[in-house]
Formats: sequence, structure tokens, C-alpha cells
Amino acid sequence: MAALHSGTVEAISNNQAQLLNEWSTGLEASGATRNLKEQELQQQTSEFLQLTLAALHSESGSNIATPAWEKVRHFLERLSASRALLGHDSHQAATFIFALKGPLFALLQRHYSDQPQVQAQQLLDISELLDSLGLHTIRTFQKSREAVIKRQQEELLELSTPVVKLWDGILALPMIGTLDSQRTQVVMESLLQRIVDTGSEIAIIDITGVPTVDTLVAQHLLKTVTAIRLMGADCIISGIRPQIAQTIVHLGLDLQGVITKANLSDALKLALSRQGVNLDKAV
Repeated sequence: MAALHSGTVEAISNNQAQLLNEWSTGLEASGATRNLKEQELQQQTSEFLQLTLAALHSESGSNIATPAWEKVRHFLERLSASRALLGHDSHQAATFIFALKGPLFALLQRHYSDQPQVQAQQLLDISELLDSLGLHTIRTFQKSREAVIKRQQEELLELSTPVVKLWDGILALPMIGTLDSQRTQVVMESLLQRIVDTGSEIAIIDITGVPTVDTLVAQHLLKTVTAIRLMGADCIISGIRPQIAQTIVHLGLDLQGVITKANLSDALKLALSRQGVNLDKAV
């Protein structure tokens, strides 16, 4: 990418106030300032322009992949992350850069009004520069957005697999929804950690809220049971409804050695009896 003409960099430097004003106006008109305070927007536009001018004054010119543009790239990465947290989309994030085109084009057209060839070349060069910065913003925004979504998914998984202490030495994990590989991993990690933290000897996995049980779901349950046993605890699976029981038999799944109960109440009674709790006295 060709370096910008020194006159272009000088024109930008000498007209910063006007550029910032027109740029902010364009951003507000495009809707890219949603959930942003005016002071925050002014700080961001001013910082970006200062960093860009510093990079343009370097020997690297307008090649944003060079070390001279590192601070600009980092700024855009922080900006993208903040926009993702605000719930903006990639278009709104990239508009932060692209909204600067209009004010810059108008400035260069005035500055090179008597040099049409230089004007055309500088307009092309500044457009390519802003396009590169805009694409970098979009790429980093997508990464930031994916990170936000992944974190939210992990938080939802944790919320959807609460480990409850029912009695001293007895834990319960009510399952709701589909049980897949990722969720099984979260279930095992959270349940095993709670077993360690509480020193519990019995864990009840209630699948009343699991809509269907197929071969894959059964394998996930068996893996979880095996992991619990390796920790020195026993496991009871409750919520085996007639439909699920028929499905398990039809699929020929082997749940031998796995203690199952029709509902959580029966599972808790069994767990309490194993703990030597007399229900009559406890009540």
C-alpha cells in the first residue's frame, strides 16, 4: 500500500477539530453510537485520530501490518471488544472507521482542488487505508463476539446444571434439556468438584427434565456415573419414566450396575437409608 502524500497527512493534522466534529455527527446519524455516552465517543474518535496520525508520520507509511501501526490495531481490538459487549453488530463496529471516509474525502477534495490527479490518487489511497482498518475491525469484532457468546454459553451451561446439597453426604443434580457431549463435560466437572468440596458419598442425577434418552445420552450418563465412582462415591439415576425405560430396553442399552429410580423422592429415600438416616426420627 502506497504511503500517503505528506500534504495529506499535514491537511489531516491541521483540520483535526473539523474532522472529529463531522465524523461524530456521521456516527450519530448512522446509529453506530447506540449505548455510547457522548464523552466516551469523543474520547475514542480523538484517540484513534491521534494514533493514526502518529502511524502515518512513521516511515512505514500506511501499511497497517507494520509495527508502526501496532497501537492503532490494539486500539481497534479494544474498541471491537467493547462494541461486542454493548451488543453492537459487526456493521456498527466497522462504521466507526467507515464514517470517517466522508469527512476525509471532503477535506482532500478541498485541499487538492487545483491538483485533480493528486486528489484522485490520495482519495484512492485514503480509501484503501480506511478499508484495511475497517476489515481489521470486523475481524477482531467477530473474534470478540465469538468469545462473548462462548462465555455466555458456558455460563448458561453452569446455570442449567446446578448441584444441590440435599443432605449431609448427599448431592443432587437435576438435569433439564438435551444432554450432549459439551454439557456432559460441564456436568462431570461441576459434580465431581462438589463431591470433593463437600465430601459427599452419594450423588443423585435426576433426568426427569431430559426429553429423550438415546444411545448417546445413555453413554454420557454412564461416563458420568463411572467418573463419580472413581471419586469413591455412589451414583443414583432418578426420573426413569416408563417411556424412557421402554426406549432403553428397545435400544438394548446396558445399564447393569447403575442404580435407577422412578423419581427423585425414591432416589432420596434410598440415599438416606444408605446413609443410615431413620426417616421417622428425621421428620
